[in-house]
Amino acid sequence: MKPNYYVAHPWHGIELGPKAPEELDVFIEMTPQDTVKYEIDKASGFIRVDRPQKYSNRSPTLYGFIPRTYSGESSAKHCEEKTGKQGIKGDGDPIDICVLNATPITHGNTIVTVIPIGGLRMIDKGEADDKIIAVLKGDEVFGTFRDIKDAPEPLINKLTHYFLTYKLDPNSPSSGTVEIAEVYDKAEALSVIQFGIEDYIRKFVTV
Repeated sequence: MKPNYYVAHPWHGIELGPKAPEELDVFIEMTPQDTVKYEIDKASGFIRVDRPQKYSNRSPTLYGFIPRTYSGESSAKHCEEKTGKQGIKGDGDPIDICVLNATPITHGNTIVTVIPIGGLRMIDKGEADDKIIAVLKGDEVFGTFRDIKDAPEPLINKLTHYFLTYKLDPNSPSSGTVEIAEVYDKAEALSVIQFGIEDYIRKFVTV
């Protein structure tokens, strides 16, 4: 076997897997243990410290993104159709994902295999910024969930509260311009992922 002397870019180099979008390999940037917000550096593929967590909010779940997806024209149009809002744009990032798991995973920069079960239709300053919710494949506690209705309501409420407040700054009243228009089911999550795949192909693959 020929050795691999380089590390693939997490956004562009990781395969989604043969069963996508029903089952995906995704890249984890942050864990609930992290006290700063990590984010992929789009140019290099390395993990960058985006900002310290100034206040008490921490991600309730593993948090990362779906490789080879992009929130662009199709994603924005779909969000407009579902919400009735106009002028929405894609946020220009890969589609974000929250992964429910019971077995502690204590560091990011990790690839995990997940099964999407739903999502949050989030709009951040007029941009579509969906948060897909998935379970870690094979997880003893959450691995049997197949749809968002299987997840405990308090856990979904906790995720919703996190994203509504994670950018809030008491010194900047305009910092919390985030809206969650809907909590949606697995079928809609798969549609959102598919639109993200189409946007990625249009942005990075189609000549």
